[in-house]
Amino acid sequence: MTTLSVKPGQRFTLPDWHTNSYLISADAERQRSASHQVRQEARALCNETNNQTKWDEHDNQTRLAERISSVNRWKETLDKCLADIDAEIDALAKVKEAAERALQAKNLPLDVSIECLTLRESRRAIDVVRDPVEEELHKEVKVIDKAKRQLQQRVKEAFEQLCLLQEARQQLSCDHRCKMEALEIDRVCLSLNVNSPNISFKVNPTRVPDGSTAPDEWEQNSQCNKERAEAEMKASTELREATVLAIAQTNNKLEAQRVATEFALRKRIRDLERAYDELKWQEQNSLEEIAEMEEDIRRLEEDLRRKTQDLKVAHTRLEIRTYRPNMELCRDQVQYGLTDEVHQLEGTIRALKQKLAESQDALDALYRQLHRIQTDIGYKASSLVLDNKCMDSRRKLVVPAEKFVPEVDTFNRTTNRALKNGQLELA
Repeated sequence: MTTLSVKPGQRFTLPDWHTNSYLISADAERQRSASHQVRQEARALCNETNNQTKWDEHDNQTRLAERISSVNRWKETLDKCLADIDAEIDALAKVKEAAERALQAKNLPLDVSIECLTLRESRRAIDVVRDPVEEELHKEVKVIDKAKRQLQQRVKEAFEQLCLLQEARQQLSCDHRCKMEALEIDRVCLSLNVNSPNISFKVNPTRVPDGSTAPDEWEQNSQCNKERAEAEMKASTELREATVLAIAQTNNKLEAQRVATEFALRKRIRDLERAYDELKWQEQNSLEEIAEMEEDIRRLEEDLRRKTQDLKVAHTRLEIRTYRPNMELCRDQVQYGLTDEVHQLEGTIRALKQKLAESQDALDALYRQLHRIQTDIGYKASSLVLDNKCMDSRRKLVVPAEKFVPEVDTFNRTTNRALKNGQLELA
């Protein structure tokens, strides 16, 4: 009969079996309790972290919005400041151009004044006089030189101020561009969310970038740029006002000096015309006096010849009567009368000769004076021509250049003049 093979093995007792079941149940209960505790803690942690994350995200969204608003306010401030500084640069550039034009415009009056002084250097002899016209012309040259120096200084200051304005504008523009970029970046950051396609993990995102600034430094930098721009605009405004005032003052001074010079020049021309007329009158009188003196000299010479002939007759009579014979050679009344006649004639001839010499000297003096008068008339005519040339030249200061046609000869640049009725007529 075949027997059943039984594998030998460990046998547990019934209490062991019950104990094992109890332990398994107890462990299951403990594990379920621990699991429940973990689940509750996990739920609480999720709720807490979700709330914290939402609040942190909300706070950062708010901070980003506030930062964007702050940067945008500064951008708008810089926009206005840039517009103001551009307007000031344009205004100062126009004033600088006006000052340059005013400076350029001073060249013509200076050339005219120097031309007048040069023309008047051609005066001759006694007419080379330091008269009020020359003094006013020298004053005019000094006024123009001073005005040119003032305007040149204003142009230089305007150029330097424009450089400062451009520098301040460049700083404002750089700050403005940086704020535009920062606004764009912060707006992109504000628009990001968990569904955005371009989010990812970054290497060391919490690092502090090199060159980072504190909010106070950021605020102070923009404030400094704004204040500097405002200071330069204020200085530019003051310079513009001073430049406009300088242009007006120099123009007024130059106009006043021009009027004074032309007044003196007109007065000098009138004086020269009166002197010229007086000299012509003196010339006419001298010619008449010379004619009368020459006639009187001819009469004196004729009288002297007659008296000489009479003296010859008296001498001849006395000489002939010396040949009377013997007692007839008597010193009678005839002898005495002829002797007295001779003495009288000799005295008369001496007086006539002396008077003739005096008359001849007077005639020579009259001729010398006539030559002097005629020479001085030539000087006065020449001076009148020169001063009237000066007046013609100065017309360029009040007549537009395109309308000014000088009344001068195209070859020798001498103004046409004509003498009519013994007086100098201005062409």
